[in-house]
This record gives sequence, structure tokens and C-alpha cells, in this order.
Amino acid sequence: MKAVHSLTAAALLGLGSGAVAAEDAMLERAQMLFEPIPQSAADHIGDRNPITPEKVELGKMLFFDPRLSASQTISCNTCHNVGMGGDDNIPSSVGHDWQRGPRNSPTIFNAVFNVAQFWDGRAEDLTEQAKGPIQAGVEMNNTPSNLEATLNSIDEYVGAFEAAFPESENAVSFDNTAKALEVYQATLITPDSPFDQYLKGDTDALTDQQLAGLDAFMNKGCVACHNGVNVGGQGYYPFGVINRPGADILPEADRGRAQVTETAADEYVFRSPSLRNVELTAPYFHSGNVWSLREAVSIMNDAQLNSLLTEEDVDNVTAFLRSLTGKQPEVEYPVLPISTDETPMPDIPDYPRPTGAEG
Repeated sequence: MKAVHSLTAAALLGLGSGAVAAEDAMLERAQMLFEPIPQSAADHIGDRNPITPEKVELGKMLFFDPRLSASQTISCNTCHNVGMGGDDNIPSSVGHDWQRGPRNSPTIFNAVFNVAQFWDGRAEDLTEQAKGPIQAGVEMNNTPSNLEATLNSIDEYVGAFEAAFPESENAVSFDNTAKALEVYQATLITPDSPFDQYLKGDTDALTDQQLAGLDAFMNKGCVACHNGVNVGGQGYYPFGVINRPGADILPEADRGRAQVTETAADEYVFRSPSLRNVELTAPYFHSGNVWSLREAVSIMNDAQLNSLLTEEDVDNVTAFLRSLTGKQPEVEYPVLPISTDETPMPDIPDYPRPTGAEG
């Protein structure tokens, strides 16, 4: 049997009609500011890239296939691991030639609900986003033509593309690869978190401390940047509105969205991250240099809110954020099609190995 919250208990004892009203008012406000994760993202993508079983299956194979990379060693799942909260839990990902990327990899879970993709919002949707890492020299370092040659050399992939894109004259294409990846990634959503249950009217879904954290989150400014279905991911905001963090957290060379818009007003502006499943996605911020969720809350309190949150508030907000962990996708790794004699192989006979590697 669920524990009865103190506010509810007071109401049941006839001691707190005002407490009941306050509890109802908080729920109503939360329902105005946030939305539960839906059970499907199909309506979100809509007619632009309709979700079909064939696209999902193709996208799933592609997501886990390291042959999307030039070295044939890096897959989408390498940096957005479905068993690790949708990211890789390191400050910045290791890509081609053992290079490290400039920013922390955001979680792919629920990314379909973000207003745009990447920390600087340079990709409008997940189809556009998928094309970036495949071609980035620091990530997969591949080219569209080499990718198409690889996929066309494998009969099972050719058949899967033709089934997924029956109207396409050239089904096996870089564009269709990105579309299939988007559709599969749109299935990686995490509904039914305690907070979702609360938003649907179950006031016992959150603990008293989490309710106190939600109250502080809404009333002391956090909700200004973190709202909507993803509790974030809906807009762009400067990091360090009140106090700029040090260079270890806010590297001076990374100018954020200004590198996309070439506008001075966008200096150190970033898309707010979704806080869904945030307890699973350390380290935090685009620099990936903060490992403690409580410390991340404390840093944002200083940088964005001028320390409006008390130490108790910080503890409570941290507890509330843990209520955003939803049901994780159950993913069975696919059996990938086998390469043929015609499949392009990496032209890297002296491919470097990481320091200390054996074998």
C-alpha cells in the first residue's frame, strides 16, 4: 500500500482543507507547465516521416551497425548507448582515430520531443541530426557515397531499404538512412515515470521531498528553461545569466549557438537539455565535467538563479529530478547483415590503437 503524503493525510483527518487546495493548485500548475511522455511519438513526427514497422526494423539495424563509420568500429549506439540512459556516461565521446568530441553526448532517449538537436540546435530534427555524426571527422568520419556503397553491397540491407521506402526510386540512400534512423530513435522514449503518473493525477506518485522539490522548481525559476514534455529541450538560453561558471564547466572556446548563427547575442547560449532520466546521464552540461546531480543543481542555482534556492531546496529539487526517470526501452540487439566481398573495407592498414591496448 502506498504511503499517504502528509498533505493528503491532513485532509483525511479533516485538519487541512487549505492543504488539499494547495496540493490541487500545485498539480494544476504542473499540468499547465509540463506534459507526460506519450506512449508513442508517431503523432510528433507526423506525415513528415511516417513511422512504419519496416522503417523501425531497418533503423534499428542501422543504429547498431558499426559499418556506418569509415573505420567500421563505431555505431550510433557507441555514443548513445541504449543500456546506459541513451548516452555514454563519459565527458565527451571517443570517435574516429581515438579523437574526443568537443561536447558531452546528449541522451537519445526522448530526443524526438526536443525543439531541435545538438547542444546548439543546429539540426532541426533527428533526420538532420543523424547525418551529422556519420560525416563528422571526429566521430564516424564517413561519406554519403561510401555509406551507400557499403549498404548496397549487402543484399539484406537492399531488401530492407526497399521494404521501408517502397516509393523511393533509389531506396538505398544517405537520406533514407537518416530517415530510418530517426524513426527508430523515435521509439526510444521513456514514459510512465513517477512524475508522469503525478501529472496524470496520481498525487501519491511523488514523495513529500519530491513534491517540495517540484514546488521549488516551479516557483524559484527552474521552470523558465525546463518545461514542456521533456522538462527542457524546448528553447535556447545563455549559460551564466547571473554568474558565469568557470572555464572547466563553461569552456571559453565553445561559444555555443553563436557558432551556428554567427550572432553575438548567441554567445554561450545553448539549447536547454531535457531533464528526463537525468539521474542516469552523468556527467552533466555540454562540457561533461560535473558528475554529481546535486552539484549540477547547485551550479545552475548560482549561475542562473542567483542562489534563490536554499540548500534544502537544492536537496529537494535533486530528489524531484529523480522522479523523471521513466520506463527504459527494452531493446534486443539485432542480428546484423553479413558483409560481402563487395563491401568496402577501411583503407587503414596502420589504424592506431589506444595507449595500453593489448592483442
